[in-house]
Amino acid sequence: MTTKTWDAQIANWLVRPLTNTNITPNHLTTVRLITGLTSSFLLAIDIKFANFGAFIFALSNFLDHTDGELARISGKISKWGHNYDLACDAIIHILVFVGIGIGLRNSQLGYLSILMGLISGIAVACIFHLRNEMEQQLGKDATRQPNFAGFDIEDILYLFPVVTLLNQLDTLLIAATIGAPIFAIGVFWQYRMVSKTNI
Repeated sequence: MTTKTWDAQIANWLVRPLTNTNITPNHLTTVRLITGLTSSFLLAIDIKFANFGAFIFALSNFLDHTDGELARISGKISKWGHNYDLACDAIIHILVFVGIGIGLRNSQLGYLSILMGLISGIAVACIFHLRNEMEQQLGKDATRQPNFAGFDIEDILYLFPVVTLLNQLDTLLIAATIGAPIFAIGVFWQYRMVSKTNI
């Protein structure tokens, strides 16, 4: 049995009072989208707003758990809501990298940072699309991330503010430009293997 992550447990506790209200999971998804877009915008304006943008992104990442938790405990699960959540996830992660690239245009990377942000964002978009396709074919368990002691691999995103506080945003972008496409190729290979087994 997979242990629910700490952030999901906290989200579950926070949204329980909303169970019998007019607030729906889609409302929470929209709040998550707004905070994610705000983060991307702040990161794109200038490097001096990076810390603020990073903290808002961490908040947005946490809010990503609230809609699903509310949907499960209130019984308001819907296919549209699930797809809306997936689309918001993809949009936010793509735009965050693009925003980082634009924000670093005056750094030592120069305007190459914008291209690097686009490469990272496109790779992330491919990853989200392929994982969604696998989920449609095999169910959510097929794309579940490794979990250890209440933490999963995606929880590393909470360290984003640490990266900006240490002024390592350019290092993060370089790593993402190299790592995200490699990871996307790995997911594509996994997707091909899944597709072959389902023929």
